[in-house]
Amino acid sequence: MNTKKISKVVLAYSGGLDTSVILAWLMDVYNCEIVTFTADIGQGEEIETARAKAKEMGISEIFIEDLTEEYVRDFVFPMFRANTIYEGEYLLGTSIARPLIAKRLVDIAKKTDADAISHGATGKGNDQVRFELGAYALDPKIRIIAPWREWDLNSREKLLAYAENKGIPIEGKQKVGSPYSMDANMLHISYEGGLLEDPWSEPEESMWRWTVAPEKAPNSSESIEIKFKQGDPIELNGKELSPANLLSNLNTIAGRHGIGRNDIVENRYVGMKSRGCYETPGGTVLLKAHRAMESLTLDREVTHLKDELMPRYAKLIYNGYWWSPEREALQSLIDWTQTGVNGVVRLKLFKGNVYVTGRKSDSDSLFDEEIVTFEDDSGMYNQKHADGFIKLNALRLKLQAKKNN
Repeated sequence: MNTKKISKVVLAYSGGLDTSVILAWLMDVYNCEIVTFTADIGQGEEIETARAKAKEMGISEIFIEDLTEEYVRDFVFPMFRANTIYEGEYLLGTSIARPLIAKRLVDIAKKTDADAISHGATGKGNDQVRFELGAYALDPKIRIIAPWREWDLNSREKLLAYAENKGIPIEGKQKVGSPYSMDANMLHISYEGGLLEDPWSEPEESMWRWTVAPEKAPNSSESIEIKFKQGDPIELNGKELSPANLLSNLNTIAGRHGIGRNDIVENRYVGMKSRGCYETPGGTVLLKAHRAMESLTLDREVTHLKDELMPRYAKLIYNGYWWSPEREALQSLIDWTQTGVNGVVRLKLFKGNVYVTGRKSDSDSLFDEEIVTFEDDSGMYNQKHADGFIKLNALRLKLQAKKNN
């Protein structure tokens, strides 16, 4: 165990209640210098307020970074190349953001000669695991302070009391009850806590931020086109966009049609079940579009291999192993499969649903109209060849039937 005194800590800091309390607590308990790090990954909040709050609390080393393009380009899009879904429903909007934050915490610690990093994740969720596995994978000597494992401020009310005692200015303090625990980035918003802790309770309509209720969505559909290059979307409706701008536009378009709401009970890595609600409008459309593009351009067995590997890949990301060698090995295979995933997909959006209405690839389509036609194929396909194929594949079934009879 490293018993050397910690003199400087890099804190993942949002300026909200939890991390402001952590900042004050670190000063009290560790009597050390604090470096704050605030990242914009598309959460839709003004992050510069975190700078003012950090300064008010006496912090001089403050890092405010716009990571939206890096986040979507280097984390979200690679994950979507695998058509990644955890437990059949979750598009991993929280999970995929953690590796980038861990990376920047470690980078800033090295840059500022800090001894340790700190975060505000609780022990009940997966984020402690994700942050810390990522940090150790990137720097095995890094020291990590997880306040939720050390302090007794184990409720929202206790945090508020501590904040008031320390004179921490926090807007929108709630004296009664607890608000939803929310996490947002360019890919999604998640909601936990409050009435959601009862898995039978229906979410309040006022909870949702990015999407309209499907029943209140427009009564007319909207068609869009997404162009792919090597598995990644590069154009929306004929306009080339950066990764973050493309996903942001998809969020807006899909959100107004009530697309992307999800209410699930998931199995956390730390051993418990958790109920969460998610809004992933752009990602929901993107998943559908990417699969449609692959259906036209990807070999059958390669497609099936990807589908078989995807649950393992999704589990690695969900559990916090983005920086593991096995995830990198899978990513290499996935990326290799995407070299021919090029073309355009057309989709129709209507009242919470996404429909594929067309797909084309001038360079990489494996769809042969001359072969698949129900009309005269001019001898392109010999129907008699099916006979031997069927008999060979039926042999083991016939032998089993013979034994049983």
